[in-house]
Amino acid sequence: MAPTLSGKRVAFVVANEGIEQAELTEPWKAVEEAGGIPQLIAPEAGEAQAFNHLDPADRFPVDLTTADAVAGKFDALVLPGGVANGDQIRTDDAAVRFVRTIVDDGKPVAVVCHGAWILAEADALRGRTLTSWPSLHTDLENAGARWVDETVHVDGNLISSRKPDDLPAFCEQLVRVVAEGAEPRPAPQAGAPLSV
Repeated sequence: MAPTLSGKRVAFVVANEGIEQAELTEPWKAVEEAGGIPQLIAPEAGEAQAFNHLDPADRFPVDLTTADAVAGKFDALVLPGGVANGDQIRTDDAAVRFVRTIVDDGKPVAVVCHGAWILAEADALRGRTLTSWPSLHTDLENAGARWVDETVHVDGNLISSRKPDDLPAFCEQLVRVVAEGAEPRPAPQAGAPLSV
């Protein structure tokens, strides 16, 4: 029996430009096909521009701004990648607060590629293990994480992958973890000593 996300609301937090399209559309489709309700959240109302690497691709309607989004209304969070997306969204204070609240509430967080930058900005990686695009390795370790080079890594309620090629495994684990309500690993408080 396939996992079901019936009625679960999943926030996709992105910048208004620079999202790697497949890293938005493939997890979105997986959530919808499992019965979940994905919603696109970005700093500005209107549309978000996706890219296929460096080439502009499709535009997607924004459902909520980061300033208007309420973390308590969502069951899970997806953070797509894209270099420009990851770099821009981590500078949006409302997005960082939203992400930190989701993490503090112990809800599933799925992140791919450069999407992990906002988790570092939100001080949400201390003592956690994850993967990402390799160039984030040092950034994530400096934020207190243990970095691994794997297709998909699941650390309690944190699901991570490296790149678009990893999306089939990423989407499978995203749906499974959200459906099963995996036991979250509480993130250490800001400034807490790191476990080795």
